[in-house]
Amino acid sequence: MTRVLVVDDDPAIARALRINLTAQGYDVVSAADGASALRAAADRHPDVVVLDLGLPDLDGADVIAGIRGWSPVPILVLSARTDSGEKVAALDAGADDYVTKPFGMDELLARLRAAVRRGTAAPAAEPVLTLGELTVDLQAKRVRRGAETVHLTPTEWGILEMLAEHRGKLVGQRELLRRVWGPQYEDNRHYLRVYLAQLRRKLEPDPAHPRFLHTEAGMGYRLDV
Repeated sequence: MTRVLVVDDDPAIARALRINLTAQGYDVVSAADGASALRAAADRHPDVVVLDLGLPDLDGADVIAGIRGWSPVPILVLSARTDSGEKVAALDAGADDYVTKPFGMDELLARLRAAVRRGTAAPAAEPVLTLGELTVDLQAKRVRRGAETVHLTPTEWGILEMLAEHRGKLVGQRELLRRVWGPQYEDNRHYLRVYLAQLRRKLEPDPAHPRFLHTEAGMGYRLDV
């Protein structure tokens, strides 16, 4: 059974999420503040986290960073904050997706399923690539720069993994969106711009002049090794 950690200090929303997710067969663990969320993540090992940013003790971005310090678990932000800067900050902190309140339960469930799929995606057949000073281990789902591990979120990893599987070839935007987010998101091309920028910051020697992760305007992306 897939375990979902729901972090929200609004009792009505937390209760609605528990009822709906339980009805869909999820094992739901709840937390009403950031400290409780971090303890629950460490103690209960959820398969996915649904996180409100406006918590009474910690900002949600701090909770994301705290979890990301040791776990690649998919994190789905559920927040009333609509400012694009807030969304980018949450994604930069390590969130995998962002749903704005008020939200439709069907959309939330679809994004939750996509997040779980990304977190459990099968590795590619050929396990190790070298990108300059980086080593990409597809079997272990790990990127290293020398002895240092480069942290990628599950969404970032899903994009890199697909590009690695088709290295040297153009991967279409819709194809990437279907694989990483699900077929209902194949027109949300802004997702790719945000996440490719994040990947370049983490992997490229000079993100402004990419050596490995290339964009073919209006078509897709290519990983050159």
